[in-house]
Amino acid sequence: MAPPFHRQRKIPSPALAPAQNAFGRTREAAVTIGLINNMPDGALKATERQFMRLVQAAAGTTRVRFHCFALPSVVRSKHAKEHIDKEYRDIAALDRLHIDGLIVTGAEPITANLPQERYWREFTELVDWAKTNTRSTIWSCLAAHAAVLHLDGIERQRLPQKCSGVYDCAKVTDDALTRDLPATIRVSHSRLNEVRENDLVAGGYSILTRSAQAGVDIFARELGSRFVFFQGHPEYDALSLQREYMRDIARFLAGERNDYPAIPADYFDAETEEVLARFERHARAERKAEIAAELPGLKLLPDVPAGGAATTILRNWLDCLAEDVHPRPSESATR
Repeated sequence: MAPPFHRQRKIPSPALAPAQNAFGRTREAAVTIGLINNMPDGALKATERQFMRLVQAAAGTTRVRFHCFALPSVVRSKHAKEHIDKEYRDIAALDRLHIDGLIVTGAEPITANLPQERYWREFTELVDWAKTNTRSTIWSCLAAHAAVLHLDGIERQRLPQKCSGVYDCAKVTDDALTRDLPATIRVSHSRLNEVRENDLVAGGYSILTRSAQAGVDIFARELGSRFVFFQGHPEYDALSLQREYMRDIARFLAGERNDYPAIPADYFDAETEEVLARFERHARAERKAEIAAELPGLKLLPDVPAGGAATTILRNWLDCLAEDVHPRPSESATR
């Protein structure tokens, strides 16, 4: 049974491999992936593009159908809602589409406690549905924190300051998901909270990668469906952290946050960090939105990750999903 979400107008979604008319011919087996994109409005389209691009790059010879969804209860601007209404599927179609793999991103929290969020009931229904209706689900960043809280009561812990930057993450366990990865990968992290390794291990989770500085990176648990959790953002492109940092500066200058954001770790080159430190002093002394235009061009370090490790991880994930996949009837035949 599909989650009992509010039904929106049924609409076609972008597809990496659009369904073909059968006309009596045997359909080619395909893996069906759903992206439930709950990221804030400013990152909505970027997240959609990042995951679609990664799945496409990782697919190789695997035929993939890709559908986008969003939780209806996540508050959206008019512009973002119009995009979702035009490009995304009705979330009530999840069950009918026979999703093999699901990717779920987090929504920016409004309240101090996740169970008080407006979307909490819909989110927990989705977690329960995914356990028995997908082969595997990836929970990304805040969605990972929310999922383990619902599943096992594991509380996220507030960090002294935002974990933002690029961190070396080492493979901890040999696993199908980390096959062909080097011993250490560089992963972008951007979060105010963390789930701690000792709590996860006590709850039956397997740690796949971790960072000495940022803590747990990827972890997993078998629940009928294999649940995979990203505490970082391997899908981020090279400029994602810069966009977030500039957004946080703009919020400080507009008086929407009290603390000035820290420069993302191991991300900008030394000269740019000096420029940003001088700008911070200026921003603290003359706090007004218009001075954001005074920031010059910023230069990143040459080894900022741009999805390479994520492509390998997603390729391994798709390979696991593709095992024993059988041809399915056309979508039109199931309506």
